Amino acid sequence: MTGIKLMKLIVQIPCYNEAESLPATLKDIPRNVADFNCVEILVINDGSTDDTEAVARSCGVDHIINLTRNQGLARAFLAGLDACVKLGADVIVNTDGDNQYMSADIPLLTAPILAGKADVVIGTRPINTIQSFSVIKKLLQKFGSAVVRFVSRTSIQDAPSGFRAMTREAAMRFNVFNDYTYTLETIIQAGQKNLAIVSVPVRVNKTQRPSRLVKSVPSYIRKSIFTIIRIFVVYKAFRFFMSVGLFAFGLGTLGGIRYLLYYATDHGAGHIQSLILSSILMGIGFQTILTAFLADLLAVNRRLMEDLQYRVKKIEVPDIPRKRFNVEYGSSTSTLGPDVPAGRDVHHEIREV
Repeated sequence: MTGIKLMKLIVQIPCYNEAESLPATLKDIPRNVADFNCVEILVINDGSTDDTEAVARSCGVDHIINLTRNQGLARAFLAGLDACVKLGADVIVNTDGDNQYMSADIPLLTAPILAGKADVVIGTRPINTIQSFSVIKKLLQKFGSAVVRFVSRTSIQDAPSGFRAMTREAAMRFNVFNDYTYTLETIIQAGQKNLAIVSVPVRVNKTQRPSRLVKSVPSYIRKSIFTIIRIFVVYKAFRFFMSVGLFAFGLGTLGGIRYLLYYATDHGAGHIQSLILSSILMGIGFQTILTAFLADLLAVNRRLMEDLQYRVKKIEVPDIPRKRFNVEYGSSTSTLGPDVPAGRDVHHEIREV
């Protein structure tokens, strides 16, 4: 059979002290995925203090990025995307090192991309049936997903899911400002950049250890609320500040009307405090409304900077020319183009200071 385009899939795994769970994660990743001639694995060692790097090497991963100190999940995720693009990935799949997601479902993630129906695919976990998730965590997961759907204008059901696939083009468009997690922000950016994003149901494995992102329920609630508020401030800045400003200005106006009513009936005796409070609220509201317009201008500037950054990436990492290749089915050998990377017996290491 001839005339098939060479496609490379890279599965990236951000890891922090995952020496125990990493072998099981790597074992389940399929090395043969439909319509991909080359499947490689990239491990991002996020400043681990255990034997994560040694375990990754012993398990035969293709590429390793070593961050000299722990920079957090979001930074590790971005470092992986940057490396995958430079390594010539056509499609990138992100999964976790704790073996939470069933890697056998990777073809389900890549199928909509290969069919030309999606730029980004999010794996939807069966949240209601995961026994290790507390009731509070399930509610926050659903609430966070609802907020993301509203802000991004998408229909993603499981926004916090880290099991996802994306095209090379989509990977170059992502910017993450939150150090805590990348999951919500990248979906919002995909929606705002008009990238086609869909969800597919995926399976999960039995939990091997507690989540490192959820150190305690109060901490998880606090970080989740802060993340959601920040999403509105960053991505819905005009609406957020305008709503706050109009609310404060409206309260001040009501207070002023109340004072005028009392003034008309009994000359405002004893109600001067209402006038003072009304003036303060109206002043705060007016300033916040002005802030809404400034925030909108900053949002426009951010979009221009993101577009410029994308263009720079395109110049730095041009599309890798793909030569057509022939595959002889029924035979153990195949003839590939000369630009096929060496692949699995080479460990690629990037040490970041």
